Amino acid sequence: MRLAPINALADRIDRLTTAVGRAVAWLALAIVLLQFALVVARYLFGLGSIWLTETVIYGHATLFMLAAAWTLRVGGHVRVDVFYAEAGPRTRAKIDLAGAVLLLLPFSAVLVWLSVPYAARSWAILERSQETSGLPLVFALKTLIPLFAALMALQGIAQAIRSLSALARPR
Repeated sequence: MRLAPINALADRIDRLTTAVGRAVAWLALAIVLLQFALVVARYLFGLGSIWLTETVIYGHATLFMLAAAWTLRVGGHVRVDVFYAEAGPRTRAKIDLAGAVLLLLPFSAVLVWLSVPYAARSWAILERSQETSGLPLVFALKTLIPLFAALMALQGIAQAIRSLSALARPR
């Protein structure tokens, strides 16, 4: 079985999720600096800004939603490590394959199916913050949900490919 073309697809998916993850990882620094500035402004000067507070929330959501696939790629997600830690490479590949095919991909498909109309309705009215001086970008924030699901599905496909490759190798 020739696995080179399919492994090349997994490599391309890995590069995409890594690029997106590394790009949005810089939001962590921006979030910390902005939140620090907000705290200083509030407690030293008695100033507050709903717009800046919502910017921190949007940045936080963007960071977590768009970096999740990269985190999966590098093995940073929390795992119930009862069998996995002591398992051999083939058993790990079977667990990863089952997790991707039976859990991650169906969850991602349902999430895309439910979130695309949700985000589309928000785009149709260019939904804004309920706060008077809040950000007028709720529609963009809701778009992160199907993007998250799509990136996770892609990374799940890459994980399944890697698992199948490991299982196809001779022992």
